[in-house]
Amino acid sequence: MSAQPDDEGAGAPESARSQPTPSEAVAPRPTATPAGPRGWLHRIRRATQPTPADLDADAVTAGPRSDVSLARRSPFAIGFFVTLGALTAGGLVFGLYRISSVVLMVMLALYLALGLNPLVDRLSSRGLRRGISVLLVALFGLGILSLAIWAILPVAAEQINRLLLNAPSLLQELRANPQIAAWDTQYDIINRVSTFLTSGELLSTLFGGLWGAGQAVVGMVLSTMVTVVLTVYLLASMPSFKEAIYELAPASRRPRVRYLANEMFSRIGGYVTGLFIVIMCSTTVAYLFLNVVGLGQYALALAVVVALCAIIPLIGSTLSMVIVSIVAFTFSPTQGFITLAFLLTYQQFDNYFIQPRVFQRSVSVPGPLVILAALAGGVLYGLLGALLAIPSMAAAMLLYREVLIPALNRR
Repeated sequence: MSAQPDDEGAGAPESARSQPTPSEAVAPRPTATPAGPRGWLHRIRRATQPTPADLDADAVTAGPRSDVSLARRSPFAIGFFVTLGALTAGGLVFGLYRISSVVLMVMLALYLALGLNPLVDRLSSRGLRRGISVLLVALFGLGILSLAIWAILPVAAEQINRLLLNAPSLLQELRANPQIAAWDTQYDIINRVSTFLTSGELLSTLFGGLWGAGQAVVGMVLSTMVTVVLTVYLLASMPSFKEAIYELAPASRRPRVRYLANEMFSRIGGYVTGLFIVIMCSTTVAYLFLNVVGLGQYALALAVVVALCAIIPLIGSTLSMVIVSIVAFTFSPTQGFITLAFLLTYQQFDNYFIQPRVFQRSVSVPGPLVILAALAGGVLYGLLGALLAIPSMAAAMLLYREVLIPALNRR
């Protein structure tokens, strides 16, 4: 009788008996880490570059991260940090308010540089170096500014002196009117106005005396020089300035930021360039008309006045029309009425034909927003604020159309 095998697996091959059963399977042992303390080089590498989670041995042994909620913090610590943040924010706002004039000056220089940049790029495309192109454009602009000052200062000084000398006699002639004579008898208006004009009170009222007038002139000259230097510097470094703006955006969004920034720069530069075109048209027309109508000796100075007033949004053309018409009326009523009618006609032609065609591609801003922007800028920062408000509104409208509206449509 044959003996029974003691084990069912006795006849199984040796290779099969050597494999463990599922119940006897042992979990794989973790990879041994090198013994010994970590050196300073490893700590520096851990601080300067991220370590993958599957290679970081400390990630296995580290305990859970303990987050302290706001409810567990001391109320004194909360109050201290809130007060410190409020003081920091208030200090920044107060500092920006104190240097608001400097910020406006830098914005004006940037807008002027963006407006002159297409001319510099055109000269550079013809083979000139960018530095030479910037120098030529700067000399051209300074030449126009010097011509304007040379044209307007002698005439303005002459007219002001003549007004101050002839004002008492002109005021005395007003007494020939019975109504004005009655008002003068009752309120002594003419004598008060004569005293005000001849005693130096006008200068004291406008500028705070001779010292105040000198300070105003020096401040204006220094502001003009700083603006010109900033404009030339920004114009020379415009490519690197744009690249610095682009690098502030994350790399994944940099193409989109580049597109939006280029569109904003082109619209601001287009507005400034278009404004130059409008000013040149109005100045040329005014100069030619004043020579034809018989005001040739004051034609250049009055044309400069028209150019300066054309910079002012909304009311600039009306203001120049009033000034030029008053000067024309001093020569003869006929010349005054002809000048007033011509300038009024040209104002309508400029508002409805020239400006829409100049700005229709560069500045896509609705008319009511232009008015509101100019009024708000004028109330906040005066003439310079009103001048900078319109291109700033054009940039804001671009962000509204290209960023805000698509984001709302995706929701």
